[in-house]
Amino acid sequence: MDGDLTLLAGRAGSGPGQRPAPRARVRLALRLAGGGLLIATGAIHLDLYLTGYRSIPTIGWLFLLQVIAAFGLGVAVLASAARLAAAAGAVFSLATLGGYLLSLWIGLFGFKEVRTTAGIAAGVVEVAAFAALAGLAAMPAERGRVSGRLLARFRAGVAGASIAAVTVVALAVLGASVAAAGRPATTTPGALKTVRIGAVTVLADAAGRTLYWFAPDTAAKSACYGSCAAYWPPVKGPATAGPGVTGTLSTLTRSDGSVQAAYDGHPLYTYIGDSAPGQANGNGLNLNGGLWHDVTASG
Repeated sequence: MDGDLTLLAGRAGSGPGQRPAPRARVRLALRLAGGGLLIATGAIHLDLYLTGYRSIPTIGWLFLLQVIAAFGLGVAVLASAARLAAAAGAVFSLATLGGYLLSLWIGLFGFKEVRTTAGIAAGVVEVAAFAALAGLAAMPAERGRVSGRLLARFRAGVAGASIAAVTVVALAVLGASVAAAGRPATTTPGALKTVRIGAVTVLADAAGRTLYWFAPDTAAKSACYGSCAAYWPPVKGPATAGPGVTGTLSTLTRSDGSVQAAYDGHPLYTYIGDSAPGQANGNGLNLNGGLWHDVTASG
């Protein structure tokens, strides 16, 4: 009789109207955290896609697929306690982080990432999502024979230690990679020149990269700072004119004290979406608060 009472007491808290057992609460917390973090990384990549990456060949489509997958997996994790969904979300988070690290180290499809606040935030969120979802997928089942539960808990302990190790290593690699990553590029030193892109002659830096002007700017002030300047690196001044460059070259002082080159009253920028000379992927984009235009030879 005493044994029956003990058994009933052990089952208390799992019935209707009762508080969930500690393990159930942990599982719910990991489920909410993992699903929410997946949606968060999807939101970050959606913002990046809309504010510049959509115009980068191949990379733009990959960002869009990442957004769709992140939102889909996030909803699946929140809607279901299935281990398969949690495991898929964990693998996806780690794979997305790997893609970001590769783009920092060697570049992907001709595009090399630079260090940005949004990229760092996305990387940290992806590591956290992996930890939560991998932990959820590794949790042992609530029911079963005592011997089976003990074995499951032992396996979960080993898995937990492995997940913790991978998380620490991932954070360390992310930190080291970000620290070593290049800052946004500036124009190649040398005289500005003109290049032909289609039927239009545009201004370019010494390496042939197209130069742009930003509609919200004035001749004395740039409106592009922070993440904007990461994607549209300002051209360092003063600049010199090469053959065919007939407009007026000038400079302005940015809020950080650096000097930026200007052409016919337009502060000059390059665009990280142009991975090679002769491209003008930024022309006509409405990003970071205004329209971007390539600088025609006539100004």
